[in-house]
Amino acid sequence: MAEPHGDATTRPPYAEGRDALLDAAARVVARDGFRGLTYRSVAQEAGTTHGLVSYHFRSRDRLIHETAMKARREAIEGSALEPASGRVEEFADHLSRLATEAPEGQVFQFELALEARRRAELEPEVRALYEEYYAVTARALSAIGVADPSPALVRLVFAALDGLTLQQLIFDRPADTEAAVAELQTLLRGLAP
Repeated sequence: MAEPHGDATTRPPYAEGRDALLDAAARVVARDGFRGLTYRSVAQEAGTTHGLVSYHFRSRDRLIHETAMKARREAIEGSALEPASGRVEEFADHLSRLATEAPEGQVFQFELALEARRRAELEPEVRALYEEYYAVTARALSAIGVADPSPALVRLVFAALDGLTLQQLIFDRPADTEAAVAELQTLLRGLAP
């Protein structure tokens, strides 16, 4: 009896394979910018064929969209922006760890925002990304006791977190990020009853 071609037991499940390609796309963009993002570069980074990247995503824009969605989801989960306890002390308390442990996803998002300045068709993607961050920030502020936070306050708080992430990516000083987040928590404590 002939052996089947390939070993199906070692191939990752469909979703895991897609996630590996999305992680590879984020690493490529973090390293080479959007000009370096090709099916071939993602395939090489992931250790697979460019045909598999094409099969999963069908277009470069779809690859960008799904990579952005994954990076956003992981950033929201990894930063602990929404504290489960509702305590101000836990608001965004993992931000520095996120920038240290998952820098590629963070760099990808900043690169996407800059690329949208050059490619107008990406602007809705970036706008959706930030709108979700604003919504999560608003929920988090409400959860820690800031009643009905204004859109301006939400943007201000998220801009602080966004800027702190960028600065940590540039300067690699997690202690500075942690100190700034603690100071932000103190300011927010003054807004909560």
